[in-house]
Amino acid sequence: MHDARRRRHWSVKLEPFSIGVVPITEATYAQMMGDDKPSSMSPVVDLSWLDAVRFCNTASIYDGLVPVYTMDEGNVTWQTEASGYRLPTEAEWEYACRAGTTGPHYGSLERIAWTADDQVDEPQAVGLKQPNTFGLYDTLGNAWEWCWDLLDPARYGDYRVFRGGGFADKRWSVRASTRRGGAPGMKHPDVGLRVAKGLFHTGQSAQGWSAQADIKRGTVWGPLPSGWTPLGE
Repeated sequence: MHDARRRRHWSVKLEPFSIGVVPITEATYAQMMGDDKPSSMSPVVDLSWLDAVRFCNTASIYDGLVPVYTMDEGNVTWQTEASGYRLPTEAEWEYACRAGTTGPHYGSLERIAWTADDQVDEPQAVGLKQPNTFGLYDTLGNAWEWCWDLLDPARYGDYRVFRGGGFADKRWSVRASTRRGGAPGMKHPDVGLRVAKGLFHTGQSAQGWSAQADIKRGTVWGPLPSGWTPLGE
């Protein structure tokens, strides 16, 4: 893992977890959320991070699992010991995307990902490109995917990360290491989600994420880059 602003690299040890073979599709989202709009096998997009969290809880209840998230006036807490569906952490997402590879892509980009090179106007049906060696489809290209983690709390406050690149993105942006993000209530026409599962008896810390680390990351140390103003100042 790395943090470009802090110029820091570190390793994360992951416990076993499960992750969706494909992103959540329009059809699956409609089934879970009771949406009667026309749906397809394309990734569902135009969802906020909060929408994604609500979907995870609804899908958990639908399948008889314990919901992972508690929500209180927009504040979301991950109950790490719960058995339900959840958003992957950034470390989980990157591990799943790379599937043992170390380069920016897990294969030839034109074979594995929908990008601007394909000149399509919307997300395409999942599973049409080649999977990675873990058997996961569309982790790169087609639609960005929300993760649990904060983007950079020192600069962007409560913005959450999305990863993977989308159908309209140039090749340089569709890489396993690329990080982008948005406000929890913000929707994007090329951002959806892929669900994960896995419970941990570790309190507010799991799979490369911890609430305490988020607090530390929200503190600004040292001189600021030119033109950069911390949130709240």
